Amino acid sequence: MLRCELDHLVIAASSLESGISYVEEALGVRVPAGGKHPLMGTHNCLMQIGGGAFLEIIAIDADAAEPDRSRWFNLDDAGVQSRIAERPRLHTWVLRTDNIAEAVAASSISPGPIEEGRRGDLVWNITIPQDGTMPEDGLFPTLIEWPDFAGPAAGMADLGCRLEALKISHNAPKKLNAALTAIGAKNLAQIDQARDENAPGLHAEFRSPNGLIILN
Repeated sequence: MLRCELDHLVIAASSLESGISYVEEALGVRVPAGGKHPLMGTHNCLMQIGGGAFLEIIAIDADAAEPDRSRWFNLDDAGVQSRIAERPRLHTWVLRTDNIAEAVAASSISPGPIEEGRRGDLVWNITIPQDGTMPEDGLFPTLIEWPDFAGPAAGMADLGCRLEALKISHNAPKKLNAALTAIGAKNLAQIDQARDENAPGLHAEFRSPNGLIILN
């Protein structure tokens, strides 16, 4: 049986500085630097959010060489760039699995091909569609497989923020639930019918130094 757990939540920002400021204002903590992703031309900041999961703030690295492919998380898309220029956004979620090849084969929603990712000494396998887009506009998770399954969250800064709930508004919740159940990820998020076709999205509820806060 496939094993899946929440690995991390992704906040996309037009710059790391704007992402750090956004989280600091909302949650009352300053997320420290993570590292760079040379293959994708991105960099990040990271912190624990409990349960072996972490929060990632990611942005295009203006100092990095332009990649010869589409960046992950659809960061090259003009619409995405416009939205995160307004403010950083809770962009997508990532699930870790103990068998990424089997999970990809089992899912009724294609997460894309499996590629190797690297940041410093960290190495992992991750699903990335060739055109950089996200399945279900980020409402279906990216899949990741770490060598020891647990992933790197335990080594990240613990600033006292804890994820209390992850909620997804989707135009076809039964479809999304079926795909998640097939990969062993049932009940990892609350999935509801979107109010209208223009209102799907992610909502994460955090217990933080600023109290109970929702990021979206």
